[in-house]
Amino acid sequence: MRRKTAEMGPRKEVAYGPETWEHLRRLRERAREVLTLLKKSEVDGYVFGSVARGDVKPASDVDIFIPSMVSSMLVGLALDDRVRERSIVQATPRAMAKAHLVLQDDTNVIFPLIPPRETELEFYRFGGEVGLQGIEEGGRVCGVDKRLMFIEPTPEGHIETPLSDLPPGWVAKKIGVGQAIVEERMRVLERRADVGRTGIYLHRTLAPEESFEQVLAEIAYSDPALRRRMSK
Repeated sequence: MRRKTAEMGPRKEVAYGPETWEHLRRLRERAREVLTLLKKSEVDGYVFGSVARGDVKPASDVDIFIPSMVSSMLVGLALDDRVRERSIVQATPRAMAKAHLVLQDDTNVIFPLIPPRETELEFYRFGGEVGLQGIEEGGRVCGVDKRLMFIEPTPEGHIETPLSDLPPGWVAKKIGVGQAIVEERMRVLERRADVGRTGIYLHRTLAPEESFEQVLAEIAYSDPALRRRMSK
């Protein structure tokens, strides 16, 4: 059952105070530094979520996604000694296996370890994503937050509207994704709101001497579901 407007919150306009603008500036500076390091190694990444939209909270993280298959060694060399933790994550047996790097300042860098489906790439655009040029130009984008609120930036802050009040096709056009991903994410997030998170299928932390490719191959050897996903 689709969540009602009252459960998501009413449509409203939010004006940011000086603390929010300063917090956003600091988070975007962190994102700019990492995206610049990646760009120097000819790797394009995007910051996604609240830092891309602008509606940051005190606990907001800097989350960066690299949408293409890249060498994990290249990414590691680009970020040098900033990496604190490395792991392989797969949400479900059918989902994309991805590398997850946590940097010293808690910035997250994610990239696919197997070819991603278009819908998996659209997942990040659904929440809003901005590249290095957009960060440098101060651009903010529309996206949907975890409450299923459509966030539309304004000069003063943003306007938030319950997704249930908006046509999926209009939302898809504003964000730049297919309508199917909007409807699919609504179903997933609504179910999560009702039953909570259901856990992660795979989460494997890597030792310093291990490579992503090596560990992924070892896991796939004994995991038929991962092998099937890798073969598609």
